[in-house]
Formats: sequence, C-alpha cells, structure tokens
Amino acid sequence: MKTPKLHVIAGQPSWSIRSSTVEAAVTQTGGHVAPVVFDRKARRLQPYSIAPWAAEDRPILQPQIIRVLRGDFFCLPFGGNDAPYRGERHPVHGETANRDWRFVSLAGGGGEHLLRLRMKTTLRPGTVDKTLRLVDGHNAVYCRHTLTGFSGPMNPGHHAILRFPDEEGSGLISTSRFVHGQVYVQPTERPDQRGYSCLKPGAVFTSMRKVPTVFGGTADLSRYPARRGFEDIAILVADPSLDVAWVAASFPRQRYVWFALHDPRTLASTLLWMSNGGRHYPPWSGRHVNVIGLEQITGFFHEGLNSSARPNSLTRRGLKTCLTLSPARPTTINYIMTCIPTPTGFGRVRSLTPNRDKTAVTLTDEKGRKITTPLDVAWLNGGQLSAGGACSGR
Repeated sequence: MKTPKLHVIAGQPSWSIRSSTVEAAVTQTGGHVAPVVFDRKARRLQPYSIAPWAAEDRPILQPQIIRVLRGDFFCLPFGGNDAPYRGERHPVHGETANRDWRFVSLAGGGGEHLLRLRMKTTLRPGTVDKTLRLVDGHNAVYCRHTLTGFSGPMNPGHHAILRFPDEEGSGLISTSRFVHGQVYVQPTERPDQRGYSCLKPGAVFTSMRKVPTVFGGTADLSRYPARRGFEDIAILVADPSLDVAWVAASFPRQRYVWFALHDPRTLASTLLWMSNGGRHYPPWSGRHVNVIGLEQITGFFHEGLNSSARPNSLTRRGLKTCLTLSPARPTTINYIMTCIPTPTGFGRVRSLTPNRDKTAVTLTDEKGRKITTPLDVAWLNGGQLSAGGACSGR
C-alpha cells in the first residue's frame, strides 16, 4: 500500500480522508483533525477552528501544538504539564499533540474509510494507535486511540475546538447530565501577564446558565460567543452512570448542530475553554475570538498529569481525574464527533437518544422538535478499558 501524499493545508503537512458525506484533514504534526467538512455535497459545514496564525510566514516561539492548533486532537497527558510527575516532564497536552505521527494505512471498502497512524512515545514508553473512520452517509468522524504497553496513571483527553459565528450568543451549548460543575480553581489568565478572565475562580455551579463572575453577577455559559475580551475555563463532570455522555452546540440561525459522544468511563468530563480575545500576548494577541473548546477529558481541569494523578479537589469529591494504564492489557479510548444540518427553528439540544440497535441517534430540542441521523453509537463501546480502570489520585 502506498503512503498517501502529504498536502500543506493551513500551513501544515496533512493527510486527507474522505467519504460520501465527510472530508477531513489530519496534520502530520500532532494529529490535529481539521479542517473537516461535514455534509460535503450540500451545506459544506465547517465547525472547527484553525488558529489565525496557522499559515503566517513568521517564526512562532511556541510549542508545536500552538503552531498547529486546530480542530480536534488527542492529548496524552491532557493539560499544561508544568510540573513533572515522578520525573516525567510532558509537553503541553503530551507528545501525541506535538510530535509527528507515522502513517500506517489508508483503506476503504464496504462504505467505510479508515486512516491509521501510530506513535511510539518516549517520555512514558508505549505505543498509541490512532484510527479515524468515516462511513458513507454518516456526518461523523469516528476516533479511536489504542494505548499499548503503558503503565501507571494517565489523564487522556480529546481537545475539540470550535469557531462560532461572530454574533453574540449564536451558539447554544448543552450537555448530558453532569454531577459537578466548577470554574477553574485559579484565575485562568492574569492581567500582569496580559491575560483576562471573568469567571469566579473555584465557583461551583449546578446550571451552566448561572455561573458566578468576579464582578458579583452571573454568566450564562450555555450561550456563546459571550464575554468578549476574556478567557475562562470550567469543567462539567458527567454522570458516571450514563452509558453515553454528550455535548452539543446548536446554531439556530445558521441551521446546524455539532455534537460529540463519549464514554464517561474513559473520558469523564467536559472541559469548557472559552477563548474570546482574553490573551494579549503572542501569538494570541487579542485575535483568538469566538472560539470554544468543548473538550472530553479525564483530568484535573487543564493542569496536567501531576495534578490529575495526585489527590486534588475533584478526587476529594469522589470524582475521577485519571486512568490507571496496565501493560498487560491495552486501553482503548473511543470518541465520535458529528455535525448535521438542522431544519429552520431547531434550537438548543435538550436530549440525545440512541435507537435500540445503536445505528442512529435522535436529537430533541427544548420545544420538542426532533432530528434523527444515522450514527454508529456502538463504536463507543468497541474497545476495552485496561484492567487497572480508574485511579483516584495518590
């Protein structure tokens, strides 16, 4: 089998994969998935953000992840990783989001299209196999990462970044049931470092629509873009009893909805990274606006492995912030991201229900309107969690 040619897309050498309904680019460096075109023969929906500096012809003195920054990418470990863990000092969001991936195969048949990439990590020795799957007729990207040979605690994550229309509150965000909502425990950004945040650090909330701010009022995190000039982070810990957890962003005026599905046993939480011009240091320089990360993780916010693998304020509540990997058995992390057109008037997603045989899902909005789309929900349960299971921090 021949290795497909790499094409430079938005400044990065990338492989491409295509089905009848979706086309996606995957960067060689970091494995970032974007641009992605859903409903490619009709509406050509492109929900993902690509950093405004991606194709700039000037040096960016930043980690590779910041140079490439786009779409969705897999993090191992997730987060800043400023503090080492037992001698391991990982880059921001791990080797998987920064180093070059090796092409393994690109195959198609029976209405399916599979791109397989591989990386052997060095800071925590092991092998990560990345599979991206497209299915004809499905407006979805199916992602699978299989972790082999790893040992010890690890906090993985998918880092989906969406760019919203430049219109206040154009996107309506909703999630499956969560058991804990909290603003990041420190200020996300600090004025003395040319960054600004407005949510109250550490504030706990039960509704996305009423979250305390540093100004004494509350903010509605379920409507975005909002709070121009600020950068904030909050976490929503999914109800672990759910078979499928999800997050959705609906755009009534633009008539589409993006949503992602994950298994809360392996990706326990949704991290909201609300990036709306609050960073004034390069390369952000106040121009990264209308962007939100709807990121599926198991971790202690975005701090990294050291904070996630040790006791923290979430583990003290009995909430999971890392997995324990075992070399005796691979760990598989599955994830589905989808974007579909919606009829006029379809609003915020209230519920997402798989059909009985898990070959489709029905989205219902707050007024009871429904949309059904084909989706292989069983993909989420197609892998195995290593025998170690969850770790509670130590």
